[in-house]
Amino acid sequence: MEHEQRPVGREGAHSRRKERADPGPGNGGEGAAPEAPPGSAVALDPESWPALLAPRLAQFAAVARAEHVTRAAEELGMPQSTLSRALARLEADLGISLFARRGRALALTVAGRAFLGSVERALGEVERAAEEVRADADPAAGKVAFGFLHTMGPETVPGLLRAFRAEHPRVRFSLVQTYGEAMIERLRAGELDLCLTAPVPAAPDLVARRLDEQRLFLVVPEDHRLAGRRRVRLAEAAEETFVTLEPGYGLRRITDELCGQAGFRPRVAFEGEETETLRGLVAAGLGVALLPPPAFARPGLADLAVTAPRAVREIGVAWLDGHPDTPPVAAFKRFLLSRRGRLLPRS
Repeated sequence: MEHEQRPVGREGAHSRRKERADPGPGNGGEGAAPEAPPGSAVALDPESWPALLAPRLAQFAAVARAEHVTRAAEELGMPQSTLSRALARLEADLGISLFARRGRALALTVAGRAFLGSVERALGEVERAAEEVRADADPAAGKVAFGFLHTMGPETVPGLLRAFRAEHPRVRFSLVQTYGEAMIERLRAGELDLCLTAPVPAAPDLVARRLDEQRLFLVVPEDHRLAGRRRVRLAEAAEETFVTLEPGYGLRRITDELCGQAGFRPRVAFEGEETETLRGLVAAGLGVALLPPPAFARPGLADLAVTAPRAVREIGVAWLDGHPDTPPVAAFKRFLLSRRGRLLPRS
């Protein structure tokens, strides 16, 4: 039984969709509009296909599987008349018949069968996405997206995770190791739940809690004029060449501030991205640096305690204000806050 093509029932929406799909020379291109790259976000404006169709896709799939509106309505727990109207609107929006009516039974048209394949894949993706976020929020086996500084990686963070997982052995972690400003950006973008950073940020959209402080040392080559000392005033290094982290790193900002308090602006010869590289540059005689204690001793260097100004960096945990916590994130946040004053390994 042949079935005539259903005319477009929503001329406004359909014509506007056509204009977006086939722009003229004055609308940004010739011929068909370029397709969005795979995985790109879809703009859900009120006239887009997702906004028009998404609420009715599961209803369409249920009717297609049952081949009967009444049985599908019972399965969905909705009135048969409501489901019939939803199908009619779906076909009108698309401008094509999805079903051939044979009495009370329905059969998919060729177009309907092609549409069903795509709809079932889309619904499957929605199902998987829902299960993933539910799994991430599971109190016992959920996931925490946790950011921390490079210098926290060798000892501090592994020790924290070991202690936390002793009580929460199935909680999973997505770990991001980067510098302070990038970490705050990812926190604001919703890519991180919590971050361990220094200095402790102060911003109206963030909540930050100080957890500990870490001494900073003036690191010099072993043959340096100050290497035989145990303590030094930072002003004694005013004429030295410094190696530092790049601008944007919290430790770079602290270095500049401490040198300013000591009455000089550091002459920077090399800028790096992680402290072990800086230690290598110092050992090679290319400058001095203000650094936290290393996880492992490196030959060729002397670490001098700085007596003036007080050389420390405050380390804290930060999160986005007003952002609701899943149970595993809340548990890890409580754990971190319980470590105030004993976050860092003590020598």
